[in-house]
Amino acid sequence: MAGASRLFCKASSRFLNAHSKNFRVRPRCFSGLIELPETHQLLEKTCHDFADNELVPIAGQIDKSHTFPKNQIKKMGELGLMSINVSEQDGGTGLDYLAYAIAMEEISRGCASSGVIMSAHNSLYLGPIKTFGTKEQKETFLKPFLNGDKIGCFALSEPGNGSDAGAASTTARLDGDSWVLNGTKAWITNGYEADATVVFATTDKSKKHKGISAFLVPKPTPGLSLGKKEDKLGIRASSTCNLIFEDCRIPKENILGEPGFGFKIAMITLDDGRIGIAGQALGIAQAALECAVEYSKTRIAFGSPIAKLQAIQLKIADMALRIESARLLTWRAAMLKDAKKPFTKEAAMAKLAASEAATFVAHQCIQVLGGMGYVTEMPAERHYRDARITEIYEGTSEIQRLVIAANILK
Repeated sequence: MAGASRLFCKASSRFLNAHSKNFRVRPRCFSGLIELPETHQLLEKTCHDFADNELVPIAGQIDKSHTFPKNQIKKMGELGLMSINVSEQDGGTGLDYLAYAIAMEEISRGCASSGVIMSAHNSLYLGPIKTFGTKEQKETFLKPFLNGDKIGCFALSEPGNGSDAGAASTTARLDGDSWVLNGTKAWITNGYEADATVVFATTDKSKKHKGISAFLVPKPTPGLSLGKKEDKLGIRASSTCNLIFEDCRIPKENILGEPGFGFKIAMITLDDGRIGIAGQALGIAQAALECAVEYSKTRIAFGSPIAKLQAIQLKIADMALRIESARLLTWRAAMLKDAKKPFTKEAAMAKLAASEAATFVAHQCIQVLGGMGYVTEMPAERHYRDARITEIYEGTSEIQRLVIAANILK
């Protein structure tokens, strides 16, 4: 992949040269192949080392202080991770969705908050703009957002609509050469730090979900204010807040795609985003498994490491099984997207399996650690808190099951 050159050229100066004599990849089964392609192995190694060196050491502290990891996001931008799926023609890294899934897992293994910042920016903000944006829109809302200096957010959810994405009460009316937006968007990841947002608003109530349109709104802009920063159970280093539109006026040309095409844009975007969240969930699960394995080898009980106890071994086996199963589902969904084949059902399966695996593995990790798993001295309790949201955002587990069933019954 030609797009790999930008990512790995930058990566080599920071990590790979230092490890060139000891370069090792962790062979992974890949849908019938013995292991991942070399490019993806190198990406995995790069992201793995970045996570260990830059994210793991700060993850616990920024979780406690609710601090946005600005320096780390900038470094991720320098590595090409903040525009990983944007084409080289548009100034991005130009890698595929399999690469994105792998990178998301490794970054989230190091810090789940950094993972969701990366996911919301790549999948939800850059995704619809690179697909539906005009040349002029890409110049303003895409190209300045590719290197980690600026990030974006995605405003679909509202306080009252929950999983009913078609019930947008936020409105946009055309007034001369401007659109005027009114309403409130809720649970917006990156809301405080974002420099622009993709917003979905109703332009024709009589058409219901076919009357929803998508808009590009810079931040700050008159008429757009932020609600309080939510105090969350997990992923606490990423900001989550309401976006409040009060006669917010934007240029007429800031509509993304055609009027009434917003719901379709949102659904296409969420399909892509579910692969990213599956990757995030896998990273959390992998971190929890590694925590449990390491602890079990050093914790002595009854004269031996608890790793020798059959009860602990059974837990570790179940944890690893769920992770590997979900990983293969995630890679399959990514491969189907890269092959330009239908992948809605597979993305839902991947997101469902990975998020439920993350919750299960994080729970079992605490059981392995016992009392030590319940205190903040160990990362197990953070993994447990971080895992829970992956079953909720970008479509709850219940919604994923409905999507899967609908596609099977179709």
